[in-house]
Amino acid sequence: MSSIQQLQDRLQSASAEYQKIQADLTNAVDARQRLDAQKSENELVKAEFDKLSPNSVVYKQIGPVLVQQEQAEAKANVKTRLDFIASEIKRIEGQLAELGEKSEKKKVEIVEIQTQIQRLAQPAAAQASPAPIAA
Repeated sequence: MSSIQQLQDRLQSASAEYQKIQADLTNAVDARQRLDAQKSENELVKAEFDKLSPNSVVYKQIGPVLVQQEQAEAKANVKTRLDFIASEIKRIEGQLAELGEKSEKKKVEIVEIQTQIQRLAQPAAAQASPAPIAA
């Protein structure tokens, strides 16, 4: 097998890896956006809870039924949810940074392989073309 063929095989493999990294990156961005939406929603709930008087009644929806819940328990649940979302955002941010780094390295590798293929193909193309005829 020629070295150009080996390089083309490497290029195909690197391109497939790059596409997988890009898909993972897209999934991580989607997850980050969902977490942002959940964070906003829970912050709104927390803000509403902060407006309640100590005597206000809080209900929690369980299926189609509203069940009375202790105000302190409801506030604690929202705080716990916000803490969890914050830690998930931090984890996803790390994942995004790692995937971005992998993506850049793979992109550089692909460009290097393409450059090697072009370098090897140029002498072959020069040998294949006929010499100009002098008049």
